[in-house]
Amino acid sequence: MPDIDLTGIQNFYDVARIGDFSRDFQFRIIQLGSNEWDTELGPSKTVYMTTASIPNRAINNQTVPYMGLNFNVPGSVSYPGSDGWSVTFRMPQDYSIRDTLERWQITTFDDETSTGDYNIPGRDSVIELGLLNTAGNVIRFYTLYGVYVVNLGEVAYDITGSGAPMTFPATLAYQYWRQGSSIRASGGDTALTQATKIVPPAATA
Repeated sequence: MPDIDLTGIQNFYDVARIGDFSRDFQFRIIQLGSNEWDTELGPSKTVYMTTASIPNRAINNQTVPYMGLNFNVPGSVSYPGSDGWSVTFRMPQDYSIRDTLERWQITTFDDETSTGDYNIPGRDSVIELGLLNTAGNVIRFYTLYGVYVVNLGEVAYDITGSGAPMTFPATLAYQYWRQGSSIRASGGDTALTQATKIVPPAATA
């Protein structure tokens, strides 16, 4: 096996130049919630989302002791953090994102009537997260299934402020996730045959 320079600056430069890096702003939320809520939280609204994260997935490790030695055995899968997937939104001037999320949350459980749709959400309630390349094409999809709103964080106003755009945190829960498909482009858990272009919403008069 030939010697490979693993520490040289030129080696790092060549590899980085070819492979480049994923950038922290190269993501878009393509769908959020069931059809009812996604209609209101489409691309013209989810562009206000400033932070999101690729969700966790873990194999539950099982320890089997034998003669003083613990053997590690892979077990079933779990989704750490599925009870609290955190995002941050900028607040639009008409407060529409906050309004939609509040109504979605109240639909889940309304303490005024002690009623709501608090059964386990179906596979039609999703978060579809797309990771972009430098051409603006989605090259990887993550779909979170069974989504609902858990928490809407406070919005802190300050009359002595300098006019900074307002943001607020939101926390959603989901059941599990799948990678490598677009439910909009393919209608299921099948792999895409080509990248999907993110098109900005058309301007309104």
